[in-house]
Amino acid sequence: MRTTFMVSLLLCATNAMSQSFQFHIGAGLANYSGDIQQRAITTNQARGVLSLGATYQFSERFSVRTDFSHGQIGADDKLVNSIETIGRNLNFESNISELKLVAEYNVLDISSTNWTPYAFAGIGAFSFNPYTYDINGTKVFLQPLRTEGQGLAQFPDRRPYKTTQLNIPLGFGVKYALSEDVHVGAELGFRKIFTDYLDDVSKTYADRDALLAAYGPRSVQFAFRGDERQHNPLEYPQEGEKRGGSVYKDYYYFGQIRLIFRLNWFEASGGGYKGLGCPSRLW
Repeated sequence: MRTTFMVSLLLCATNAMSQSFQFHIGAGLANYSGDIQQRAITTNQARGVLSLGATYQFSERFSVRTDFSHGQIGADDKLVNSIETIGRNLNFESNISELKLVAEYNVLDISSTNWTPYAFAGIGAFSFNPYTYDINGTKVFLQPLRTEGQGLAQFPDRRPYKTTQLNIPLGFGVKYALSEDVHVGAELGFRKIFTDYLDDVSKTYADRDALLAAYGPRSVQFAFRGDERQHNPLEYPQEGEKRGGSVYKDYYYFGQIRLIFRLNWFEASGGGYKGLGCPSRLW
């Protein structure tokens, strides 16, 4: 009898732990806001994102969640209706890989309401590497070109930016219970970042000759592309003229549909396993 009780106790404890873990997959749209795409939030020029992760649920309201996400962002001056920026003719794309750990709070008890709004916030790390294509269609990574004179003596405040950095993820969503073990959700998550070079654009133009001498003709070519325009090509601007601006601080965001499921590793019968009932006063 004692052996049967201990086996039942152990299986129930393991089953309770399995009930606390959830796994999820997500898919949706990725976009950014910055010096080329200046809207705070939009689906214009959005790309895709995929996510995979796990959640440990401490209670019906509070849980801790980790996700790995991979998506793409990008924008093009030609596709943005702005007289201020169309002349520079810049564009970029970048793959985003992200790992985050967040605390998640359910506003309602989903086990009794079948749905709940939720919010999350935490810390993460992400990698990016903006690139573009030249007039021949060759892919060119922008960070090594230092297109705003990063590292030049006359710009002591402009250091080459790192392509792997920390971020602060935060957002909100809503979940609906399809069953006890399967939920579906929709969420919008923003990423506070600590660089203004997500799109390789931030401040003013560096002197053309200084860029040419320090980093070569490719740096000049991709610092300003107004001379590539078929109609009304423009000359390289003077040093100090506006290229980007501090008004449009870069951030990126994901809008996703998530499928959340809990793995029941044991066939439960009366709260136990194969007919072994859990002690009613155990949990």
